[in-house]
Amino acid sequence: MSGFVEKPEPIQVPGLVHLHTGKVRELYRNEAGDLVMVASDRMSAYDWVLPTEIPDKGRILTQLSLWWFDRLSDLVPNHVLSTELPDGAPADWAGRTLICKSLRMVPVECVARGYLTGSGLAEYNETRTVCGLALPEGLTDGSELPAPIFTPATKAEVGEHDENVSYEEVARQVGADTAARLRQATLAVYSRGRDIARERGIILADTKFEFGFEGEDLVLADEVLTADSSRFWPADQWQPGRAQPSYDKQFVRDWLTSAESGWDRKSEQPPPALPQHVVDATRAKYVEAYERLTGTSWS
Repeated sequence: MSGFVEKPEPIQVPGLVHLHTGKVRELYRNEAGDLVMVASDRMSAYDWVLPTEIPDKGRILTQLSLWWFDRLSDLVPNHVLSTELPDGAPADWAGRTLICKSLRMVPVECVARGYLTGSGLAEYNETRTVCGLALPEGLTDGSELPAPIFTPATKAEVGEHDENVSYEEVARQVGADTAARLRQATLAVYSRGRDIARERGIILADTKFEFGFEGEDLVLADEVLTADSSRFWPADQWQPGRAQPSYDKQFVRDWLTSAESGWDRKSEQPPPALPQHVVDATRAKYVEAYERLTGTSWS
């Protein structure tokens, strides 16, 4: 059992129809038929959406995605139409709201890995493969792969866990041509992001993208290369063979599995509220990643 500890009531705005409450985002449709995507400050971990929010997280995710979309636009178009606040929207939506194209979404999490960790490491330790791709012997937690790999996953509902699948399974589900285009776009965007991050002292270990179609055009959607969808590691602390320091929700994961939290991850009980020191440390990591990548201060 998992999902929302406390599912929020969506804000009602005249002229907007609420479509979906995700782990982090609220999705609406406006009168023109465009999507209105609002990033909240919610935090998820271990397939739970936690009862404690991280201040500014939604704005940081949104502004960092916009920064990346600008630097990726020559590789693949994106879904952003406008950042203007819809009429009647609350002031708190400023900086966290995107007006986006309504796309025919592809039901695949497009994951790129340049380094071995997480569920990829767990699979490698059992089979020496990740999503059916054979990898060399001798790799360990944090090892750089010989080349980036496309390791797709099924897109799960809130409270469910994405499941890694083979490229052949993606081709079976969405067609060989679409699968090939997803792989090409995923690896191209990852490689660009990896190179830009590396220049700024950050390792982009892995990341996931979502794509949709506008007619026959493949379009990058949702968020891109944020600390929610990516593993960012400080390059000067990279040391294969151990868990790496990271710019993401690791503070949250570590506290939830610590004795201090008192929470049993294997139980069906929801996780507890986060203490202030974990909230502050997590927010600081999101801000630091934003500032290091963009070269601008967060205010």
